[in-house]
Amino acid sequence: MKNFMNNTLELMISEEAILQKIASFASVLDQKYQNGSLVVVMILKGAICFTADLIRCVSCPTTLETIKCQSYGHRGVHRGDLKILGIENLHIQDQDVLVIDDIYDSGVTLDSVLDKLRQLRPKSLSSAVLLAKKIDDRKVSSKPDYVMFEIENEFVVGYGLDFKEFYRGLRGIYKFIEKG
Repeated sequence: MKNFMNNTLELMISEEAILQKIASFASVLDQKYQNGSLVVVMILKGAICFTADLIRCVSCPTTLETIKCQSYGHRGVHRGDLKILGIENLHIQDQDVLVIDDIYDSGVTLDSVLDKLRQLRPKSLSSAVLLAKKIDDRKVSSKPDYVMFEIENEFVVGYGLDFKEFYRGLRGIYKFIEKG
């Protein structure tokens, strides 16, 4: 498939498969938190589609908070220092918290966010990612508690994931092949 920027996109995971997986995960959360409530902390911007569909599927009382992590800079492709914005505004002490991110790649973002959130003393803290890349040599201590899909070490876009801020609105997950 070609898109407006002449890059090639190959469908990897359909919208239907994503929604089925999310519905199944929502059932797990409903069971786990049937006698309580859940604070969902979404890592912007990539987790927006995953989070929106998930919170529409869960039945347990849920509140939503957002934080933003930046490591690439505006329209950049090279990783820099990780900046986490918005944690200082969260009030999660003694609450059940689920962190949602789009992709578990190097693991640095999730590891750093979980470390900072632990300092706020939540009752429980777990994490979910839409995608996890099959990478063996991560140098982080945290792994996601829930992974919707495991993928090869490919660059992907769609369903919230972007390339230079484009492609987030695609309904599936696509392997991205940049024009030469």
